[in-house]
Amino acid sequence: MTTLADILRGIEHGVFPAPDLAVEVVPAPSERDSCVIGLTGHIVVAADVDPAWVTQQLPPGDLSAPLNPPFLRALEERTGRQVNAIDAMLLAPALTDPAERSAAVACLVELTDHDDHPRVRRAWQYREQVRVYGDGSSGGLVLTGVGLAGRLECALEVPDEARGRGAGRRLARAARALIPTDAHIWAQVTPGNAASLRTFLAAGYRPIGSEALLTF
Repeated sequence: MTTLADILRGIEHGVFPAPDLAVEVVPAPSERDSCVIGLTGHIVVAADVDPAWVTQQLPPGDLSAPLNPPFLRALEERTGRQVNAIDAMLLAPALTDPAERSAAVACLVELTDHDDHPRVRRAWQYREQVRVYGDGSSGGLVLTGVGLAGRLECALEVPDEARGRGAGRRLARAARALIPTDAHIWAQVTPGNAASLRTFLAAGYRPIGSEALLTF
């Protein structure tokens, strides 16, 4: 049986589900997470629900419906979870050149005393193996961790006084040097946060689709 992890690992290597206008139902990737993912011409519902039930909830051929409130509300009730947000999914490969990797992390120091920071607390809600790095040049943070279906994910925090100077772009690029050279890293960004979207795009991330994450 295809799993969400199979789909995401395939995307990391350039293999996308066929744009067949289908709604594919796969098992929830963990006890913590369920989700709906919108890709080009293809929807993935990763939840422990009957595919026949999903079909009954959706107008035939309407690929916008799975990420609209009526279906998401029904899925919340069915799974006992709540939608966290609907985010854009962004993906980038690791930096592989040793000189680029070294330069990207030159100003970073791993931090082990920031567990009370709001961004770090939030990261631990949705990820495992969270690591936190401080940027000595901007005072910002970059976090990495293992999130949905085992994918590597990152998040950034840039102080107000450092914004507009390229700090976010540097941190997003640094995340690509904090993972193994054969890996990829994902970022989830609220579409309305145009500044954050521009930051990740400028750091070499590309848009993959949209997702609604459902958690307890």
